[in-house]
Amino acid sequence: MGETNRSAKWVATWLLIGVGMTVIQIALGGITRLTGSGLSITEWNVVTGTLPPLNEAKWIEEFSKYKQTPQFQLLNFEFTLSDFKFIFFWEWFHRLWARLIGLVFAAGFVFFIVKRMFKPSMVPSLMVLFVLGALQGMVGWIMVASGLTGDAVYVKPTRLALHFILALGLLCYTFWFAMQLLIDQEQQIVHAKARRINIVLLALLVVQLLYGALMAGHKAANVAATWPTINGEWIPSLLFKDQ
Repeated sequence: MGETNRSAKWVATWLLIGVGMTVIQIALGGITRLTGSGLSITEWNVVTGTLPPLNEAKWIEEFSKYKQTPQFQLLNFEFTLSDFKFIFFWEWFHRLWARLIGLVFAAGFVFFIVKRMFKPSMVPSLMVLFVLGALQGMVGWIMVASGLTGDAVYVKPTRLALHFILALGLLCYTFWFAMQLLIDQEQQIVHAKARRINIVLLALLVVQLLYGALMAGHKAANVAATWPTINGEWIPSLLFKDQ
């Protein structure tokens, strides 16, 4: 095996580890949303927030911060410290896993630079990965911040949808980058018609995923808890009524 191919396979393996970790992170994000845990941590402390509260006094301090949020005051006002610890865990673990992804990326990046295993052709894709990762973290905090002010008891659905779709975009781009390194150019088959069909299918999928995230953010599924019909109707009659 040539040195170039060996380097590419090492980098691709690193990227695929990132893909696996990102899949887990998306799943953790779903659990965090379903358990209503996303607003339990009211601050974003990159370093000091790595560890959870380690004694009762720290737990009470964190709970006091949560009590200042609209979600607690308007929705979860009956929460006990035990209830808070449950939702805190999922949000903390979600953020911890994001830190671990960043650590794996940074450690691998430094390792491959020292070993001179990055080829010039990899640089643009690596820059895109860095921007997508940083943007995802920023959007994540902006999303959380939208649920900490005013009378909001949840994050804004539009920001939830953006956070979700960016995560999927990062996942897909990382996987695509890894495949580009693993599969030789001469083995890659590009068919113009298939490419156009794939682009259309991808656009439809993105729209559907965005709608799904918006529905989740608005709790819209609660309006109709039946499937495949909507409250017994294939086409809801309410669509044609003024009220």
